[in-house]
Amino acid sequence: MPTCALQFATALTLCGLPLLSCAGTVATTTNDPLSTFAQRTQFTQTGRYDEVEALCQRFQKSYPKAVRCFEFGRTPEGRPMLALAATLSGVGLTPDKVQQAQLPVLLIQGGIHAGEIDGKDAGFLALRTLLQQTGPQALLRKQVLLFVPVFNVDGHERFGRWNRPNQRGPEQMGWRTTAQNFNLNRDYVKADAPEMQAMLKLVNQWDPLAYIDLHVTNGAKFEHDISIQVEPTRSGDEGLRSAGLALRDNVISALEKSGSLPRPFYFSFAKEDDPSSGFIDTMPTPRFSGGYFLFRNRFSMLVETHAWKDYPTRVGITKNTIMAVVQQIAQHGRAWQESTRQADRRAANLAGKNVTLTYKTTEKSRQIEFFGYEYSHHISAISGVSVIQYDETKPKRMMVPLRDEIVPDLQVTAPAAGYLVPPAHAPMVAQKLQQHGIAFQRLNTSLPSQMVEAFRADSMEFANRSFEGRQRLAQNGNWKIEQRGFAAGGLFVPIAQAKARLLMILLEPQNPDSLVAWGSFNQAYEKKEYMEAYVVEEVATKELAENPVLAQAFREKLANDPKFAADPEARMTFFARRHSSWDTQYQLYPILRTDTAPKSLMKGKLGLQQ
Repeated sequence: MPTCALQFATALTLCGLPLLSCAGTVATTTNDPLSTFAQRTQFTQTGRYDEVEALCQRFQKSYPKAVRCFEFGRTPEGRPMLALAATLSGVGLTPDKVQQAQLPVLLIQGGIHAGEIDGKDAGFLALRTLLQQTGPQALLRKQVLLFVPVFNVDGHERFGRWNRPNQRGPEQMGWRTTAQNFNLNRDYVKADAPEMQAMLKLVNQWDPLAYIDLHVTNGAKFEHDISIQVEPTRSGDEGLRSAGLALRDNVISALEKSGSLPRPFYFSFAKEDDPSSGFIDTMPTPRFSGGYFLFRNRFSMLVETHAWKDYPTRVGITKNTIMAVVQQIAQHGRAWQESTRQADRRAANLAGKNVTLTYKTTEKSRQIEFFGYEYSHHISAISGVSVIQYDETKPKRMMVPLRDEIVPDLQVTAPAAGYLVPPAHAPMVAQKLQQHGIAFQRLNTSLPSQMVEAFRADSMEFANRSFEGRQRLAQNGNWKIEQRGFAAGGLFVPIAQAKARLLMILLEPQNPDSLVAWGSFNQAYEKKEYMEAYVVEEVATKELAENPVLAQAFREKLANDPKFAADPEARMTFFARRHSSWDTQYQLYPILRTDTAPKSLMKGKLGLQQ
């Protein structure tokens, strides 16, 4: 393992903690109630979850007016999910009191991938430093820090050596996924995992201005030690992007001053094992933390320290990052909070406007300096293919291409009034809307037949295997005007609300993270009724004899569409689709769009009105 990096010594010094040795150990004693197991082992190891439970209570006991330790959920294996709310503002430690004081909330989360556990140990160090500050300039006087040391608690306790074989330390660590084998950083939209449902409830209650997700990246060997990715900077509400850029650039500047080599994109080569290919920056979709919060008009930061740096170095850099973010919220939080309120008001007025739901990277590139190592390729005796080998004793600075121009991709016009969810699907959809804090109303009576928009798939394809416990569905089609009635007991979901963008993420069928894309409505795309082939033969023969227009259309289809002509099933479907027995609801997305809000609604909101 490499020796202690100079930047780690700088990091701890800047954070106001004394150094004992090059190993990066913070001075502590065995009877210090707020020290961590990582500190006591000179950051060669990390503690188990019982340490988190003990430290949570000890911080509250040591700072009873400034810290509250509380449980916000239970894991499938029955472990408590813990958070610490900390502030020196004196406004109180409950969501209601914080919101009444209009104090910015910063949520910092460790261990969503529990093998990447830098954030837990760095977070406790940072929290202690922040609580020791006194006077009017203390950073926690101007905000509430909501610290979740470990999000994936069950995964954390799947403890073992080399759970991450491409990561240098600690000696033992947790597991990437939950006890139910969910990757939580793919679950922000569908929210299948109990842990994610608990996290979304916490977010709904506290409404954090910024959500900081602490990770450790995989990948190649190079000198850069951290990446900082913030949104909205190129996406979401345009009025928030300047603040997002300021947050990102100011944190990067602070890290550079401490000796780090940060970059604002994920370190993944355009071509695997080819550093000269450079990088392609992409926009995360809302299944990820980094792509989710922009649709709530809030800030997110994805922090990725480099797995090939040793654990003391990574913890120090992560602590530096936390301190830099806290500094930014203390300095700009009130102004940025007002910017998010304005974004909420703009979102509530998106009816009839084009809304970008996905983004893409263009082919445009620019040259950047990359701090790598000398490398070579050889044919592996193991795999029989070319593999890369790095020489960490020989740093190499390279100019490589970076494609980082992000532009809108899928754009959808928001409905004039909102969405109608039929009674048969109302329980499931209502549950998901509630999890995300989206307002809706239940229809008290049936609606008379009226013109609405319905979406039918022209083509669709089920994934050939499950992903995150779901069989995903891709489809193409369009919204078209149809005459429909609507039974009582369904839902009306208004577009006029602060989370309008997130609502469209969930309910617009062509969005790749919509509920339908995640397989929540797969049964609507399964053919249940059909004609036997011999029956189709009889029906088609009769129709061809009695309907010359149909006969001509069939002949033209055969002549002009070779694929159709060669497909017996498609030829039979041509006639079955025109028969009265054809299922008109096959490949029909159950949710409708409406230009008019229903007049008959039950009193009270079942969702969280923003």
